[in-house]
Amino acid sequence: MSKSFKAPLSLVIILGSLTAFGALSMDMYLPALPIVATDLHTTTSLAQLSLTACLIGMASGQLIFGPLSDRIGRRKPLFFTLLIFVVASILCALSQSIWMLIVMRFIQGASGAAGAVIARAAARDLYSGRELTKFIALLSLVNGAAPILAPIVGGFILQFTTWHTVFYILAGIGLAVFTAVVFRLEETLLEEKRATGGPLQTVKTFRNLVKDRYFMQLALAQALLMTAMFAYIAGSPFVLQNVYHLSPQAFSLCFAANGIGIIMMAQVTGKLSERFTELTLLKYSVMQAGIGACILLLAILVNTHVAVVLIGLFFIVSAVGMVSTTTFSLAMQAQGKNAGSASALLGLLPFVGGGIASPLVGLMGDANALPMAIVILFCTLLAVGNSFLIKAPAY
Repeated sequence: MSKSFKAPLSLVIILGSLTAFGALSMDMYLPALPIVATDLHTTTSLAQLSLTACLIGMASGQLIFGPLSDRIGRRKPLFFTLLIFVVASILCALSQSIWMLIVMRFIQGASGAAGAVIARAAARDLYSGRELTKFIALLSLVNGAAPILAPIVGGFILQFTTWHTVFYILAGIGLAVFTAVVFRLEETLLEEKRATGGPLQTVKTFRNLVKDRYFMQLALAQALLMTAMFAYIAGSPFVLQNVYHLSPQAFSLCFAANGIGIIMMAQVTGKLSERFTELTLLKYSVMQAGIGACILLLAILVNTHVAVVLIGLFFIVSAVGMVSTTTFSLAMQAQGKNAGSASALLGLLPFVGGGIASPLVGLMGDANALPMAIVILFCTLLAVGNSFLIKAPAY
């Protein structure tokens, strides 16, 4: 394969933006979490439950819209769900109670999930092999900007207005992406390549994917590291601001630095895929995350300087760039008509893990960093063990 691989810029921007909806929906809101808990007269765990609701929504939305896009194409589901995302975001902004916010966050997550799952399936429609690896790395240049810019924008907003404005901005982003999809994104799944059958066929497809050991090991590798990532997302606003006394703006900058790490590692993956197999790169990246988790836990146990905590977090979070790129490319290699379903299952497991991990990090209150560190270490060590059991099949 030529090293001069190129993809249309408009395609990279649109699909990258679609895959960024999850990060945008969560990360722009992160600096406001402690304020939301106070403003809506609720507890830390309930405030974090609004994150969990979004994660569960994303998980369930992928299960619906991934298989649906295999049958009717990629564009039609995007039209409908992007509009729902805009409406749900506005209703989040208008929420006057934590329970209304939780419900709206679920709907926002479910509708936003369609963008991510369909964008990944569209990438598989267009590319395969190492070209797919390189294209996924290119997408990270766009979707990787979301965790960098979103918390900075969120922290900036809180200096001048309320957390409600965050959701109005998300509504505006959803409307902009909807317009781009309508006018600039062509259908990527040809009629003759679409899946046939109804819900029973969808169930059969998922069952076959679950029985594919290689596919599931790759999905588990990604899910475990992403669960650690979600533990970081849910716990870091409280740990860094309440325990280590960083301002919302300083927290946003630290969060952005980790986002830059994700982009850097994804781009390194694209370059190194010419010299090393994706499986080799995957094993390295989960080991890096495991080392970072050990640094994080030790730093918290001995109560060392916040800089050491941040180094551990950078090791963990930046590894996501390489893990996500390699696992997606490898797992989708053998998927053709089932690209949407495979993409949905790859996307489902991280959000299930995230939905479990998010409330766990707040069990000991908003001034204790230990639960976050323990959850992250547990997930990364499992990821390391799983990755060394993966063996490439003959196909």
